[in-house]
Amino acid sequence: MAVLSVALLAGPVHAGQKSLASGKAAYDAVPAPAGDGSIPEYRIGPADALDITVFQESDISVKGAPVDASGDISMPLIGRVHAAGLTTVQFADVVAQKLGERYYVNPQVTVSIASSVTQRITVQGQVTEPGIYPMRGMTTLLDAIALAKGETENGALRRVAVVRMQNGKRFGAIFDLNRIRHGDDPDPQLIPRDVVIVGHSTSKQLWHDLLRAAPLLNIFTRY
Repeated sequence: MAVLSVALLAGPVHAGQKSLASGKAAYDAVPAPAGDGSIPEYRIGPADALDITVFQESDISVKGAPVDASGDISMPLIGRVHAAGLTTVQFADVVAQKLGERYYVNPQVTVSIASSVTQRITVQGQVTEPGIYPMRGMTTLLDAIALAKGETENGALRRVAVVRMQNGKRFGAIFDLNRIRHGDDPDPQLIPRDVVIVGHSTSKQLWHDLLRAAPLLNIFTRY
């Protein structure tokens, strides 16, 4: 991802061999929120931690159980169970089914996310506080910039990249943050593990450097 950041700051942006989409095509790659404002249901990923509660069975209930790199989780009695890619409700059903096969009659299982590594976004480039930020509910591009305390004075707001990994493939799009803020373009919706990169504007930097130098130049013109 560092290579992509350098490419963005230096000029044209490429993800692999393909240029990132821009304009209307950008919203095909990274769509705006659905009209009903619905949020995609979270799916368990490797390195997440789960709280698994079996009703009235504290001995086999677990808290903070880690999902390993293979997407599996270990539980009392039933051993390893695959969790990655499932919603919490789906995984609860799987655990209940396995417990019911040999040990319990109609076990009641609930699953919740204790902590999540995948439910995060990364914000890089010309922002005040680059970093990795947790997602809480629906998050848009403007939300991501706000989480990073806004862009710097040299941010290239017409070239803000969103890079996404899905089904083992990396792709992304370039958005004009000014148009989004003015309501001319929709605010694209982010998903977990998206990377937002705000590019560097050389023209802005030159202008700001000139403004800072102006008082000093005025002093020298007096002599």
